[in-house]
Amino acid sequence: MVKGIMDPISTLVDSGSSKNFLDLKFAQEQNIPLTKLVNPRTVIAIDGKEIPDKIKHKATLEVEVEGWTFDVTFFVMDLGDTNMILGLEWLQEADPDINWKTLEISWKEKPITAKAGKELPIIPEEFLEFLDVFSEELFKKLPEHRPFDCNIDFKEDAELPKPAKVYPLSPIESRTIKEFIDQELVDGKIRPSKSPIASPCFFVKKKDGSLRLVTDYRKINDITVPYQFPMPLQVELVDQVKNAKVYSKLDLRWGFNNIRIKEGDEWKTAFRTAYGIYEYLVMPFGLKNAPAVLQCMMNHIFRHLLGVTVVVYMDDILIFSEKEEEHAEHVKEVLRILRENNLYAKLAKCEFFVKRVIFLGLVITPEGISMEEEKIKAITEWNAPRKIKEVQAFLGFVNFYRRFIAEFSKIARPLHDLSKKETKFEWSQECQQAFEEIKKRVCKNPVLIHPDPDKPFILETDASGVAIGAILNQKGEDGYLHPIAYLSKSYNDAQRNYDTANKEPLAIVESLKHWRIYLEGTIQPITVFTDHRNLERWKNAETFNRRHTRWHMELASFNFEIHYRPGKMSMKPDALSRRHGHADIPNPEQIMIAAEKFKGFKANIELDIISIIREGLLEDESLTTLISSTQNKEDLPPSIKKQYDKYEWKEDLLWYEGRIVIPENKEVKLAILEMHHDNPIAGHQGQARTLELISRRYYWLAMKSQVNKFVESCEVCQRSKGHKQFAPLKPLPIPQKPWEDIAYDYIVKLPESQGLDSILVVIDRFSRQAHFIPCLESTNAEGVADLFNQEVWKLHGLPKTTVSNRGPTFNSQFLRALYAKLGIEPKFSTAFHPETDGITERTNQWLEGFLRSFCNYRQDDWVRWLPNAEFCHNNQVINLRLRIQTATGGGHASGKGSG
Repeated sequence: MVKGIMDPISTLVDSGSSKNFLDLKFAQEQNIPLTKLVNPRTVIAIDGKEIPDKIKHKATLEVEVEGWTFDVTFFVMDLGDTNMILGLEWLQEADPDINWKTLEISWKEKPITAKAGKELPIIPEEFLEFLDVFSEELFKKLPEHRPFDCNIDFKEDAELPKPAKVYPLSPIESRTIKEFIDQELVDGKIRPSKSPIASPCFFVKKKDGSLRLVTDYRKINDITVPYQFPMPLQVELVDQVKNAKVYSKLDLRWGFNNIRIKEGDEWKTAFRTAYGIYEYLVMPFGLKNAPAVLQCMMNHIFRHLLGVTVVVYMDDILIFSEKEEEHAEHVKEVLRILRENNLYAKLAKCEFFVKRVIFLGLVITPEGISMEEEKIKAITEWNAPRKIKEVQAFLGFVNFYRRFIAEFSKIARPLHDLSKKETKFEWSQECQQAFEEIKKRVCKNPVLIHPDPDKPFILETDASGVAIGAILNQKGEDGYLHPIAYLSKSYNDAQRNYDTANKEPLAIVESLKHWRIYLEGTIQPITVFTDHRNLERWKNAETFNRRHTRWHMELASFNFEIHYRPGKMSMKPDALSRRHGHADIPNPEQIMIAAEKFKGFKANIELDIISIIREGLLEDESLTTLISSTQNKEDLPPSIKKQYDKYEWKEDLLWYEGRIVIPENKEVKLAILEMHHDNPIAGHQGQARTLELISRRYYWLAMKSQVNKFVESCEVCQRSKGHKQFAPLKPLPIPQKPWEDIAYDYIVKLPESQGLDSILVVIDRFSRQAHFIPCLESTNAEGVADLFNQEVWKLHGLPKTTVSNRGPTFNSQFLRALYAKLGIEPKFSTAFHPETDGITERTNQWLEGFLRSFCNYRQDDWVRWLPNAEFCHNNQVINLRLRIQTATGGGHASGKGSG
């Protein structure tokens, strides 16, 4: 046995080999970490000839032989059919007794170089009469039909999937699938099929290097009616064993395959191969309802023992007893039920008469229940920071939990002081004490809450260049998110070479699998947050490579939705994935979207800002009286109470006229200013418009002067925007309704972007709402009419009048005839006097300034920015504080930086 690999490994003990060797292919299949040799080694074969390929890698593994464990260093090379060779080097070090007649290895006493290995499970004498329950041969028989057969009901009017293609297979895979089909036909678990909806299949390599056939049932699952059998509540299961003194645990062998497919539904499980189409008679891995069906059967057959001496979660059976002398009978009763129902246990995963057992991710002992060490390992193993950025990463992680940690600000003060940019990094004893105390408190209850299956789960994931980070959350009784567990996991050698497109979904896959006991088969969908926008479409993509297809199959029984959230809003998993305790191995640069696309974006970190505001309100002495009086308004005399009518205290925040009051905190104010001015959706507006955006949600004294100074000093605005030129007023009549009078004009001769070179600007003269339509300068009058029809008229109806310049396209015979038929009166601005159409001129200038602020240096991506520009323009306030969105019948626009 090798640590990290479940099944025994075929090993050759060879005294003729001077060193220990490991097969290269086997090492790659098992993802065994390899170390590159500084000087490659030459190998001499037994015939004295030099082997052409030199040895370039080595690996150190924990190897278990006859119950004893050794740390063994192997040279890695191609060994053909042999996985491992233990050579003379190991024989001399371990010094075993070898029986050459029986070819057995043993030790009369503990080897000096060995560590005590974990003994293989054996069946206690009390249960020898149930040896058949642990038989692998008996399991191979086809189970009988039961009331719990898996029926696959399709949704009403569901369209059947189209026939799947056969995946190409290697020669080894072809031989393996032929052997699989032959064996399963002999066992009676599959049969030939004529199903019209056979699903595709492929191979997944198991830990021992063998191949397992997997069927891709995603399209079948999409049209399957979900089976709403409730999965057991972890809290209730664990609570039922609280008085127990001794435990035994059984693992059902291939749980799903113990259940038959309902007669008549077998065709729905069909899979297509190069050797024909076959269908399952037993429930295969990957079906949507498989977990619920198995749980239903297990609950029924153990119904009179559940909560008394047994708890069951799918194929995991925990037997518990308050009196040790009764435990053997309780185990026998369970084994008897398994035998009666032709169910079989896997001995290697069973435990008997233990005082400590891991069940559903919890460590259960007679003294109580504690979290499994892996859950908080990511925090407890966080190494002390070595530079300011690492201090900031740690503080960013624990900041989310500050409301649950008493005296957090006091404890963290040394770290906060150290994290300031102007401070020289010096890790003192005081910093170390604060660091350790925060870790200690983060890992105490109630920080890690118990999961509640009735509430939705929120999973946050991140994949850096060296590791995966994830946090599983739920809302607590107080309505705030609380963490259930943390995950911080380094990549193995193979995963480290994945590109971003593979690492990001890997983080989701590993997280869901890691917390399977909480997340598998949930009724409410799991919300998965990722900072990789492309993953929002990953779950429902049409095509995959083999790796992604395997991942989808592994996640078939998870009900989850992927949502994008910018990285700065996901600091906790991001910090876990970027701990410097992981190997600092550079990751190849991956660019999924042009970097210029996100130039100037500043993520809305409002969640972090709000938490800092809450703390700042309590620390700002100038607000102490105001907050106290607002909280106790009802106790104040009427004459004084009136002074606080416009103030309100709710959600641990101080509100003034429905806006959040900002304490005296320069960093928070700067973040709010940047969010509402620099953000592309805010659009580098002027002083008045920026002030209006901020005033929708926030309030602080002298806000106007601070906004004005910030906008005046904006380098982008100074560089990109022109100065106002005032012209004599020659106003047109004022319209009475939205979109009854429109103005339009071209912005032409732009750098080509996505094959286009111009913008048609269309403006409602009543509300100032605008549409910015990318097009070609060469567009003729018919093309302009099509643009109006597709982008303007379908939304707002036909106008009564239009205003434009006298360009040949706008003043063409075609448009005049079209307008006459539609009842539209065209008007034209005076030649050489564009100020007669001042609205369009000002809008064009504003749009050009916006694009200069955000386009790349080549200025060839302006088409991408037009939707942002249109949103930003239409989210403004015009005369008499009339919002454009409101003026046209819309509601309050929302967006990061929009208020």
